[in-house]
Amino acid sequence: MNALSWHLGGRLRSTPTVYDVAEHAGVSIATVSRVYRSPDTVRVETRERVLAVARELGYVPSGSARGLASRTTGVLGLCFPDFHDSEAEGAPDADDAELMLYVDEVIRGMERAARRHGYALLIAASVAGGPGQSISEMAGRVDGLAVLAQTVPDDELDVVARRLPVVMLANPPDRARDHVEVANFDGQLALTRHLIKDHGLRRLAFVGGPEDSPDGEARFRGYQAAHLAAGLPLPDRPDARSDLTQAGGRLAAEALLDRLSPRPQALVFANDQMAVGGLHALAERGLRAPDDVAVTGFDGIPLGRLVTPTLTTVRQPMGQLGEQAVALLLARLADHDRPPEARVLATMLTRRASCGCADR
Repeated sequence: MNALSWHLGGRLRSTPTVYDVAEHAGVSIATVSRVYRSPDTVRVETRERVLAVARELGYVPSGSARGLASRTTGVLGLCFPDFHDSEAEGAPDADDAELMLYVDEVIRGMERAARRHGYALLIAASVAGGPGQSISEMAGRVDGLAVLAQTVPDDELDVVARRLPVVMLANPPDRARDHVEVANFDGQLALTRHLIKDHGLRRLAFVGGPEDSPDGEARFRGYQAAHLAAGLPLPDRPDARSDLTQAGGRLAAEALLDRLSPRPQALVFANDQMAVGGLHALAERGLRAPDDVAVTGFDGIPLGRLVTPTLTTVRQPMGQLGEQAVALLLARLADHDRPPEARVLATMLTRRASCGCADR
């Protein structure tokens, strides 16, 4: 079987090497090496031919020798979105520990698990839609890669997945790859049911994230299910959407307070960062949570315990998400032919003052 047929049918039978690229491009191994080490020394036509063959084979150069030797690196990788929150970063005396995002906890969990098994962790933040060649370069430096959210375009991911194990975190379920997610639907269902049943609230407004956020969309479906179960009108879309940041949450809350009459009894945010922004918006208008408007989030980041009032939320096991990523990568490294595995991690409703409960 020749190298070009290896991945037909969607299954890689052997890892393509620099020797295969050289053979199919009709050049020497040294030329392939120069294409990756010092591309300016190779004629444009030859360089383009080598790179085209490499893409077709799914070849990724190794980090240390650019594919000239086959060995493990002792490193696992994590690629995650670059969430930029100018409001948080610009806050007076901003403390990174207090403003810790969801991603930070995933990184910590993955790093702990990797270290226990003798691996280092390499991380890379990517602005949505723009990782391009960087993800391929990162893949050449690690033994396995976890991808958080929809960070990497599908075509880039397909190439990388031919070379090494890939685990998807908080992505739409992918039957072809190992996958870890949290029970977003169940968590939001429990939280919304708590507001409706235990606090008697009826006028709720949901602030979602971007439409391409699988976590945010699953949470909105849980919000819908709670309305349906309570016999309340079924919302067909979030009342507002934002970018998952404090600044975005504040702007969304301001818009809803201006637009909705009568005022919502609760603002239900798809994550904690936006909910904190919503609390700021209420305070700026002289409104108090929960007396005037209840506020809830989702994630369970440390900041939720530090704001006033403390934030009612759904805690997801962010550290465990990273730990499970390592477990699946190591399992895949030990057995490349094992069936793809999907793991769903449970969430926990955390009742605090922002919805009218005492802290628990």
